[in-house]
Amino acid sequence: MENPTLEAIALRKVYPTLTEEIVVLESVSFSMQAGENLAIVGPSGSGKSTLLQILGTLDAPTSGTVRIGGQDPYQLNENQQARFRNERIGFIFQDHHLLPQWNVLENTLLPALATGKPTLEIRNRAIALLERVGLKHRLTHLPSQLSGGERERVAVARALVLRPMIVLADEPTGNLDQQSAENVARLLLEVPKEENTVLIVVTHSSSLAAQMQKRYELNNRQLTQVA
Repeated sequence: MENPTLEAIALRKVYPTLTEEIVVLESVSFSMQAGENLAIVGPSGSGKSTLLQILGTLDAPTSGTVRIGGQDPYQLNENQQARFRNERIGFIFQDHHLLPQWNVLENTLLPALATGKPTLEIRNRAIALLERVGLKHRLTHLPSQLSGGERERVAVARALVLRPMIVLADEPTGNLDQQSAENVARLLLEVPKEENTVLIVVTHSSSLAAQMQKRYELNNRQLTQVA
């Protein structure tokens, strides 16, 4: 078998307080190959978002190892890690995090703008992705002119524009009506699969979780696979 695109090995996360240590994650391990997707479910406060932040190199584990494409990003310095994160990891958040003063195309190009002027190839890819998610007619619209479902679709396109190895989605349908949620769920399943990208979704939606190839539950600090 080929080496996994993503490996989490014995991840542990502890937050110290004045009186005690709060253990959020304990011995969390799993691996994924390119093109695979999984859902992480569990009660609020169980550490799902913390795990996503660790996998996305936003918050270092107390112990354990993350490998993405065979590389441990936590061995890189701060600047190298930021570049690694921008190039290899795409993020989709429940609240979109679109820049209000930028239009749809500019928001989609944001990861490329972080490292300089986007090439014509990347610009064309952004337009193609926006067409793929049904927003080619909205390129010059501002986020305030879009529905919640449309803003979430921009976030999907933005997460994929640099062809990342991994896409991490935190409650991507949590604020959407049923029809918009179904449309975004379909895109989350189809587009990363076509791009051969690893997709991890943290969700409270049983409907979205049921559509993923694998489902894990995070509870009592540990991650277990569920049927």
